[in-house]
Amino acid sequence: MTPRADILKDVVADLRIAASFVTIMPVSSSKPSGDGAIARATWALPVAGLLVGLAGALAYKIAIRLGLAPNLAALLALATTALITGALHEDGLADTADGLGGGRTRQRKLEIMRDSRIGTYGVCALILSFGLRWSALVAIASPWGVMLALIAAHAASRAGLPAFMSLVPPARRDGLAASAGVPPGRSVAIAFAVGTLALALALGPAKALVGLVLLSIAGLTLARLAIRQIGGQTGDILGAFEQICEILILLVAAAFLHTGG
Repeated sequence: MTPRADILKDVVADLRIAASFVTIMPVSSSKPSGDGAIARATWALPVAGLLVGLAGALAYKIAIRLGLAPNLAALLALATTALITGALHEDGLADTADGLGGGRTRQRKLEIMRDSRIGTYGVCALILSFGLRWSALVAIASPWGVMLALIAAHAASRAGLPAFMSLVPPARRDGLAASAGVPPGRSVAIAFAVGTLALALALGPAKALVGLVLLSIAGLTLARLAIRQIGGQTGDILGAFEQICEILILLVAAAFLHTGG
């Protein structure tokens, strides 16, 4: 096999790992997951996010074509993205809200985050998440604008995950965050470039810069909170990070795309 074929094979394997990491799509890879393959494949997370965003945009477009109002179409778009991801990130957001908001000690917070039951903080977090994202899509309304917003939001919200995983240590020795490993610098850089490109193409350079600033502030705030309260990041923290970033990008898009700006 030629070196070029080997590279292509590795790229395809990384894409499949990334897709299996953030979606419930029936994909698998021949790469073993215990040798740092997940960490190396994190560069492809925004690419997987792009596919999720496209699926949501397609659902919105079909709903509009069938004569449904934008508010119903927006709800169907969100339902589609949640279905494809298995509500993985929503679950992480809810668990993070319950753990950080309801526990008094580090150990208790971690125990709550592993509990499959949802509490008051988690319910409130999910209501805010779906409410803000739904409102943003309804404000945009245009199928083209919604497509751009969903692609940018789902790609950019996952583009920062490798950097977050690299800079914030795992809070546990076991669990998803620990088993995934630390992404190498190359994966962090490629993911950041893909996410930035998606933002720039969808929103324009100036608005993309606004989005990047907001995502950076959100990431640093969540990182500091996670380190202080539980000693680092977990899979739930990563899910919360994705949700917060997705919300912010959709709000930025709603602030501009609905006026055609």
